[in-house]
Amino acid sequence: MTLDPTDRRILHTLQRRGRISNAELADAIHLSASACHRRVQRLEEDGYIKDYVALLDARKMGVPATVFVEITLQTQADDVLEAFETAVSRVPEVLECHLMAGKADYILKVVAENTEDFARIHRQYLTRLPGVAQMQSSFALRTVFKTTALPV
Repeated sequence: MTLDPTDRRILHTLQRRGRISNAELADAIHLSASACHRRVQRLEEDGYIKDYVALLDARKMGVPATVFVEITLQTQADDVLEAFETAVSRVPEVLECHLMAGKADYILKVVAENTEDFARIHRQYLTRLPGVAQMQSSFALRTVFKTTALPV
């Protein structure tokens, strides 16, 4: 399925206002409510819309610190990669894990309460991840901007 301009307007709006009612969405994109509903269902069924979530405020949730951790493994053998990925997916403070091309094998996005809390996460989880040869952590000083919206 290819996306037409109306599908793109639906996706654009839903990314920014996920709780919008179907009637409001239909008005916003100048479509009838029933046609809008059918299109949204099709976008869901075809996998363009993966899920609906609530985005929480990290500061209010008590984890305002963001740390990016570069990880280099001892080897890139498939079993080591799989073991690492399985283990890191179980660390609750790791929000993202990306397999990289370049200097580091992985980059993690970790949230913490503060530097002491990150030290605990580092000791309790990160140092115990399988296959790790080297780790380098960088604390974000300030988030300039952040979005979950993909360009449509």
